[in-house]
Amino acid sequence: MTKPTVGTIGTGVVGSAIGIVLRSKGYQITGVADQAPEKRNQLADRLGTSGMLPSEVARQAEVVFITTSDGAIGQVTRELAHEGCFQSGQVVIHMSGALTSEVLEPAAEQGAVCLSVHPLQSFAATEQAIKVLPGSVFSIEGNPAGYPLGIRFVEDLEGKYFFIDKKAKPLYHAGACVVSNYLVTLVDFGTHLLEAAGIPKETAVTALFPLIEGTLANIRKVGIPQALTGPIARGDIATIQEHITTMEGVAPDLISLYRSLGSQTVEVAERKGSITGERAQELQKVLR
Repeated sequence: MTKPTVGTIGTGVVGSAIGIVLRSKGYQITGVADQAPEKRNQLADRLGTSGMLPSEVARQAEVVFITTSDGAIGQVTRELAHEGCFQSGQVVIHMSGALTSEVLEPAAEQGAVCLSVHPLQSFAATEQAIKVLPGSVFSIEGNPAGYPLGIRFVEDLEGKYFFIDKKAKPLYHAGACVVSNYLVTLVDFGTHLLEAAGIPKETAVTALFPLIEGTLANIRKVGIPQALTGPIARGDIATIQEHITTMEGVAPDLISLYRSLGSQTVEVAERKGSITGERAQELQKVLR
């Protein structure tokens, strides 16, 4: 089956990575656009294509990826639609986790098939994104007429996919943010406590990596709630109380976060069956 031609508007981390990876899978990239000429031309050279205006990209490609910042996707789509750049049967895709395909409605009004194809992945830099994008899990949302092409992209990237209703996207994105973004906050929280215990920051961060990786391995192997370990999983009230008492003296501003996380962890421990309902109530009293 012939692969459709692809154009990208927006050469940030995701836009650059998707163009580079799709080209490596045999897709022809007809052009790239970005408001920063230097970035646009660098990516165009790497892809063996041309740096263009957004309108030129939209008019020439069978599939248009709009990979600007979330706040600009709607504006870019409206401007291109105003110029009459979209065509019937053309596929227009954004890769935002927070936005639905509705933000592409101006393109749909001109006959384009619109999709949101979002990788459940964390991208800190382009080269890292190029490595981890293949094999990722993607959510697909939008016009069902575009599903076969969305699936084809994902399968060519050796990934997996699921469909999501547009109404569920805010909760979906919130869940992704908790796991990805708040993990950074959680490690920062733990690092602060280790620093308060007299451990240098660099040592603290390095020391936590095996613990983090071990926990993730446990989740992968036995799942939640069985992967939960530690004092709450054991119903060890004395240790939890000692944590709080000690934090009152050296890190009082972090106690509310500790209590909140602990309270949620009690519920996980109860689901695991490692504590009784009565012990769970006792733990919750300590954590209030």
